[in-house]
Amino acid sequence: MNKAVYEHFHPDEKPFVDRAMEWVERSAQLHELKRTDFLDPRQSQILQMLANRDPDVKLRLDGGYPEAERCRAIIGPEYRYLEDEPAGLSVLAVTGGGSELDHGDYLGALLGLGVKRDRIGDIHVHEDYAHIMVLDEIADYLNVHLRQVHRASVLTEIIPISELKPVVPDLQEMSFTVASMRLDGIASDVYRISRTKIVDPIRAGRCRVNWKTVENPSEPLKMGDVISFKGLGRFKVLEVDGMTKKGRIRVRVGKFI
Repeated sequence: MNKAVYEHFHPDEKPFVDRAMEWVERSAQLHELKRTDFLDPRQSQILQMLANRDPDVKLRLDGGYPEAERCRAIIGPEYRYLEDEPAGLSVLAVTGGGSELDHGDYLGALLGLGVKRDRIGDIHVHEDYAHIMVLDEIADYLNVHLRQVHRASVLTEIIPISELKPVVPDLQEMSFTVASMRLDGIASDVYRISRTKIVDPIRAGRCRVNWKTVENPSEPLKMGDVISFKGLGRFKVLEVDGMTKKGRIRVRVGKFI
């Protein structure tokens, strides 16, 4: 492997980069078609970067709906028409849990059945039901065995993807001015934590910008960036709206509720 490739990635990402590189090489050289498990947005980004380097390979990402965060990738030789290849996705509808259950409850129940995280896609929690994207390979298993979420008894069925009802995330919007677009400055305003205290989790690798670990507090942010801190939640830079008379930058962000 060309060592220069690794320079684009965080050291923690090396194992996934190696796997993704092997998928790309096997498609290019052995004409293999590969369907991955669900990838998080950063893994999808890495795979796209590697696939773009090889003209003999094509890539398609599918998470069941256009705005999907977690997607399954289909990698194939350049001459294959990937749009006709089935993505192998199912929607598991879960009812009976009531309105008290949240994303973590559903995920915990699935992992408790011995299912690995990368076999589960986006989880859409509604008032009295949930729609969960899963791989075809485990849909029947979950449909038979998922009978309890947290302390609630539930019923399940597999429904067509056309009936999927995605949840649009609620954003708590806030506007403020900053001296610069530095990560530490904006994050301290969003979380109402002093700038000196927000630097520690960044340097400890507990912050991701667009799902990529960032350890530099002065990392510049831009409109559209999604920032997450372990234990603090996520926010998105919605708008960068010019300068005040005092030379500060107006920023509007949305905090995921």
